[in-house]
Amino acid sequence: MGAVAAFNLKDGMISSGLCGFDISCGINLLVIDKSPKEIKNNLKNLVPTLFKNIPCGVGSKGKLKLNNSQLDEVLVTGVNWAVENGYGTKDDIKHTEENGCMEDVDSSTVSEMAKNRGRQQLGTLGAGNHFLEIQEVSDIYDEGFAKKWGLEGKDQTTLALHCGSRGLGHQVASDYLKIHEKSLGKYGIKLLDMQLASAPFESKEGQDYFSAMKCAVNFSFTNRLVMTQWIRDSFKEVFKEDVEIKTLYGICHNIAKIEEINGRKLIVHRKGATRSFPDLPVIIAGSMGTSSYLLKGTKKALDLTFGSSAHGAGRVMSRTKAIESFRGNDIRRELEAKGEVIKSASNEVLAEEAPQAYKDVDEVIKTVHEYGISLKVAKMIPLGVIKG
Repeated sequence: MGAVAAFNLKDGMISSGLCGFDISCGINLLVIDKSPKEIKNNLKNLVPTLFKNIPCGVGSKGKLKLNNSQLDEVLVTGVNWAVENGYGTKDDIKHTEENGCMEDVDSSTVSEMAKNRGRQQLGTLGAGNHFLEIQEVSDIYDEGFAKKWGLEGKDQTTLALHCGSRGLGHQVASDYLKIHEKSLGKYGIKLLDMQLASAPFESKEGQDYFSAMKCAVNFSFTNRLVMTQWIRDSFKEVFKEDVEIKTLYGICHNIAKIEEINGRKLIVHRKGATRSFPDLPVIIAGSMGTSSYLLKGTKKALDLTFGSSAHGAGRVMSRTKAIESFRGNDIRRELEAKGEVIKSASNEVLAEEAPQAYKDVDEVIKTVHEYGISLKVAKMIPLGVIKG
């Protein structure tokens, strides 16, 4: 489930630690107008083309080189900058949480170091558990909700794009952890764990962080939409024609937002957890090579979890332990034996993201479904995977 915490606005807290380092890491789930059979026939060309066109890996730099004013515009306007510059469509905006932009931000609350780290990373996948996965819809559990959001049936192809705010978001988190640590004495706050450093929401330190965090959120939404456009370009390159690719929904985690929950206006933190609001999509990814799910949010989640659900399968083994336990080449062979096509920036990342290092996503989904935190709509299985 991750960590979920909510505070009153007037006398409550905002915590940089409770948002995490990869601010607004999230998933864009796309629906592709090509059958799984057509995709499978072209996988060995499609996966390398996507890998070529979408920069990935540790420290990867994108094809975009933003100047200072352009970066500030991204931080303030989010995906609106992307669409105005030819990346994505207005329909993508409508199908993204927060419409792809959190408002009322001041880009000067983001440090120059954070901006320098992000300037060349817009449109990059990154590394770790970030991925691009072409999928086949294997099961539909709620036909009405599935059709409402563009899934007509099992013979359909989807693509999940999972990444975050890259170095910019990480630096924002690092900067404000230090700022909030220094302000603890000023506000009489005592903590057992400095990773939960926080400040009163209405304080300068709290409001500055909220602004900087929202800038990182806007960067991450834009990052995913830029790559979504390059995904469209890659399909056109392989199939020699325009392929209709629509955003079903884009959702995020590692974020703090002002939300009204059962009549109370709160600052809700979700770290490793994603939003689950009634009749809105919830996307939960599995581990590499396993299934992912589309679900729908519920009223019960508002009552139990401040409108939150799990965001993924969750690790049972550290990355270090996984690298010690598995060999990347072995993992690649296992997945390829199942018919999947895999491309990665290194064998090490395949080892650290081995399916065995994660919980069984089917059991995770069973739990959130049975508790009514989010309800199953569709199951997707992987055809091709790109890892950083």
